[in-house]
Amino acid sequence: MLGAWLLLWGCLALGCRAETAFLRRADDSTGRCTYSFTVASPVEAACPDAGGVPELRAELVALAARLSRLESRERGSGPRGGEAGGARDPQQAAPAARLEAAYSELLRAKSRLEEEKGRLEREKEELRRRLESSAQEITRLRATRCPPGGEGPGRDALRAPGKATRWDPQPLTYQELQSERTEVPASRLLEETALGRPGSEDSGCGKLVWVGEPVVFGRAESIAGKYGVWMKDPEPVPPFTRETTWRVDVVGTEVRQLFQYEAAEQLAQGYPAKVHILPRPLESTGAVVYRGGLFFQPRRSPAVARYDLRGEAVTAEREIPGAGYHGQYPYSWGGYTDIDLAVDETGLWVIYSTEKARGAIVLSKLDPETLEIQRTWETNIRKRGVANSFVICGTLYTVSSYSAPNATINFAYDTATSTSRALSIPFENRFRYLSMVDYNPAERQLFAWDSFNMVTYPVRLSRL
Repeated sequence: MLGAWLLLWGCLALGCRAETAFLRRADDSTGRCTYSFTVASPVEAACPDAGGVPELRAELVALAARLSRLESRERGSGPRGGEAGGARDPQQAAPAARLEAAYSELLRAKSRLEEEKGRLEREKEELRRRLESSAQEITRLRATRCPPGGEGPGRDALRAPGKATRWDPQPLTYQELQSERTEVPASRLLEETALGRPGSEDSGCGKLVWVGEPVVFGRAESIAGKYGVWMKDPEPVPPFTRETTWRVDVVGTEVRQLFQYEAAEQLAQGYPAKVHILPRPLESTGAVVYRGGLFFQPRRSPAVARYDLRGEAVTAEREIPGAGYHGQYPYSWGGYTDIDLAVDETGLWVIYSTEKARGAIVLSKLDPETLEIQRTWETNIRKRGVANSFVICGTLYTVSSYSAPNATINFAYDTATSTSRALSIPFENRFRYLSMVDYNPAERQLFAWDSFNMVTYPVRLSRL
């Protein structure tokens, strides 16, 4: 049977052609019997390579390589399978993961910035709207005027007893400023407060609710006048009057000159009526004039002195216990403003700080004749955190910035209740360097020195 099968196989190998074939039987190296056929090639006369067929071997190698790649792709672990979505090398996957995380963080930061930009744009639009509204209100107020003598009711009609004056339609805010219609120009009416006109005998007090635009009265031409102090005496003694104006330019180490002017108009012209030479140099811009005396801080001293304007001599001097001086506790703009004097409807005040108060504002009431401290209040307002301060009706008010054009009155300390509160009353620094602010209770105005310029601010108080 085996022999028949071998013969059949040999016939197939020969292609069932009658070619010469040889069958050989022999033992192999192990002693087993083996059969082999030898068939002559019908095409090739000689073998080109006795060791085998190179072309067939090369083709078999190529097929094996292709099969290997196909199997690797099926398993997802070969070179192409890895690229097509197979498992990544952990060392290569880690940098990619970090890059993806960084990119995601950048996208989130961009989103946050876009949200912040949108919020700022909305705030800008709201501020623009409010500015336009304020500008329109100011234009409306300035455009409103009392009718001249030849128009409307006329002067005779206004003076006639028993006749009601016809009021023109006006904004409510403007009507609040007019208690009656007189021959005073409307521009003056805008400067009057709700408590009465400047110079009136009305001594009613109230809380500060509004500060108007600055009005320039004069300008210092020399560098010595970059910072300074100017004032009027709210309670003058003869021969001085409420129109007598005083000025000190404080740039320098030996500041002794006190300029006297008969009126503010003379101050604007720059020609003093008299120059007082102080026996001691003063320091900074904290001086005030009150009841015929100049109250000031002598240079490099924690004291307050009174210079009598008629006798031209220092009549009183007293040290403020524990007060910082010469740059220890100044206002935010500097200028050795450690000790600042103020006047209001109730008398003379001194504003300072001490080591015990840790830089907070301390306010003391002084006797104007002896300079004895009558009472002291320690506030929670940091002196270096505000630009300046003043006192109205026993309440201390502070200015937020000496250089920001749109500053505010930002804090108030009421000595009647010993409490403070935050405020946000607009205050304009027109010339961007405010070195002095004081209140004049007789004129109900703020006097200020703003980078060479002497200015006043109208104020409005609410009735208590």
